[in-house]
Amino acid sequence: MENKELQALMEMVSERYFRKPFRHQARFNARLKTTGGRYLLASHDIEMNPHYLKVFGKVELIEIMKHELCHYHLHLEKRGYKHRDADFRKLLEEVGAPRFCKPLEAAVRLHEYTCEDCSTHFMRKRRMNPDRYRCGKCGGRIRYRRQREVMQRDVN
Repeated sequence: MENKELQALMEMVSERYFRKPFRHQARFNARLKTTGGRYLLASHDIEMNPHYLKVFGKVELIEIMKHELCHYHLHLEKRGYKHRDADFRKLLEEVGAPRFCKPLEAAVRLHEYTCEDCSTHFMRKRRMNPDRYRCGKCGGRIRYRRQREVMQRDVN
């Protein structure tokens, strides 16, 4: 799906669920990492995360569109458009939009270190200088082994 198709879909969703036109720009923004979409207050445009289309499909994308359109229409009507506002929560319920989107699984880089004496393994999210640290068990030198990518759910 390209931006043109996204624009047409956004206009259709706005007419169908809100019975109001969507008169601004809808576009994909691949830099969005933790959210499905965002409504831009200054320009009234809506940006959507293309990863949600790839991972969850068109149905979830439409659900996110309904959520962002709630922000859009309420802001233009000068009503409570923020997540905590009663107007926003009521409109979400009326159109059947979710309050939060499904989380994407993200890969996390971990750096692996090993003690030269006792072979203890250390995993760190941030890289460190092993010359400045010693093993907590035996006091031996620490050596950098490798960088690994693991899924977010494996880290927590």
